[in-house]
Amino acid sequence: MSRSLFRNPMVLAILVLVLAIVGFSSLAIVPETKQVVILRFEKPVATVNAYVPGRPLGRSGAGMIARIPFVDRLVWVDKRVLDIDLENQPVLSTDQLRLEVDAFALFRVVDPLRMVVTAGTEEDAAAALKPILGSALRNELGKRQFAALLSPERGQVMDNIQAGLARIASQYGIEIVDVRIKHADLPDGSPLQSALKRMATARQQEALTIRAQGLKQAQIIRADADAQAASIYAEAFSKDAEFYDFWRAMQSYRHTFGVDGTDPKGNSSFILSPGDGYLGKFANPDR
Repeated sequence: MSRSLFRNPMVLAILVLVLAIVGFSSLAIVPETKQVVILRFEKPVATVNAYVPGRPLGRSGAGMIARIPFVDRLVWVDKRVLDIDLENQPVLSTDQLRLEVDAFALFRVVDPLRMVVTAGTEEDAAAALKPILGSALRNELGKRQFAALLSPERGQVMDNIQAGLARIASQYGIEIVDVRIKHADLPDGSPLQSALKRMATARQQEALTIRAQGLKQAQIIRADADAQAASIYAEAFSKDAEFYDFWRAMQSYRHTFGVDGTDPKGNSSFILSPGDGYLGKFANPDR
């Protein structure tokens, strides 16, 4: 009876099909971009092609693996860098400005076994980290003024948010690669116009303060220079009063006749009486 069954083409075809299904079910191909956690009766027994920093492609453990059909379940975990996207997060800064912030975080699963046990899939882990990222974003930005987002201080803000998120993400076997703000805008309408007006007023006051400080420093420098010049003139006068008088007269002539550039076109005209003492230095050419 059994021999007749094996001689039946239909039975042979079914047997070959069953063996093929069992054979294919016992093998799986793991690509380079995937990590695999093997669950046997829903308990983790092995991890294949887990992420290792710096390990080159071709040596990571990817390729064909064997499993027990209908007993082992493979959980596929992405090995690449993934992202968490946040949009229109409301933030209140310390200068009472309501902001709408768009941000994102980049992450990678570095411990697939822990991630599968704690979250299930990378999508579930990202969903669990998304509100934590939003909370960290609001807390950190809420400690600063809106202008901090337009200054080099913004880099420190991002580092603080990334550090806080990384501590939570490590519980899921996840490494936070980067955190960035895409947009931090004020709502349209009167709040935006009011904020822009306050910012313009603050910048004008800052400019006035800087200008006043510059004028103060200029006056101090000019006073010091005048004092030094007066000291030099006094010393020169005490050494040779006649030469000092002559030199001062020459300086006056240079300025009066435009030789020093005060009258570049040479259009100045002067009318002096013959006995005028202003040109007295030219009266005696032997001196």
